[in-house]
Amino acid sequence: MTGETEYRLGVRETSDKQLTGMAGEFLVVGQLFKREIQASLTIGNAKGVDVLAFNPSTGKTFTVEVKTVRKPNSFIIKSARIQTERIYVFVVLNAPGCPEAFYIVPGAEILANLTGFFGGSLMYADRQAINRGPLAQYKDNWKAFEA
Repeated sequence: MTGETEYRLGVRETSDKQLTGMAGEFLVVGQLFKREIQASLTIGNAKGVDVLAFNPSTGKTFTVEVKTVRKPNSFIIKSARIQTERIYVFVVLNAPGCPEAFYIVPGAEILANLTGFFGGSLMYADRQAINRGPLAQYKDNWKAFEA
């Protein structure tokens, strides 16, 4: 394999991750607008915050971090990055023609049960990930934006 081919493979992998992440962020913003919640992408301008949301009926503002995968899998995130006041939206894109899945969890709930959400990965600082199983009860939990 030539250096050029290796470089292209690295670019493609990075590009795929960026496309996956952006797709999830745009889908979350669309879902929030659908629910009459004002939302804006930060486009990398706010560390750890992907979306700013405002619910005009409650007057509350939310910071949102979006984690996206293309197919059912765990979501890579370090436990030390979880913040109490942030809302985490985990998106499974699925194949074209299949609906996306959204799991919406307040940071406070993740922090209250790190072992439950992270399982055995919690022991490995470099491989921490939130498992899909504990997220099931948070599927389509858009009411988190009503609090």
